[in-house]
Amino acid sequence: MRTRIVAALDLALLLPAALFMAALAIRSLGPVKLEPAHSAQALVMWYARRMWTLWVLLLALPFTALLTGCATLLDRWKRDPEFRASASRVLASVRSDIPSLLIVATTMAAGVILTIVVLHMAAN
Repeated sequence: MRTRIVAALDLALLLPAALFMAALAIRSLGPVKLEPAHSAQALVMWYARRMWTLWVLLLALPFTALLTGCATLLDRWKRDPEFRASASRVLASVRSDIPSLLIVATTMAAGVILTIVVLHMAAN
């Protein structure tokens, strides 16, 4: 039960940053005057006009998702020998433990998003 709660929390924490990253990708697909690039540009500009969104939605929330995901997986690895055994058999792990797989995916996505944001901030 605890794993499901952490998986849902990580997903919710990552959603604003993932939405922003998706908007960045969508706006580059076509001219900004046409849809869906126009809506994506409006979302990107909403984030850009508010300084707190950059710090909270693009750094703090993904960092929190990364930390909680890593902590949960490490705790599960230490306490559950069945989890350790199934982690070596990826297909068996996928079928038997969807919440843990979701935690792994959101943790990895949080790491990628943080890397992109930090590299972009360092370049500017």
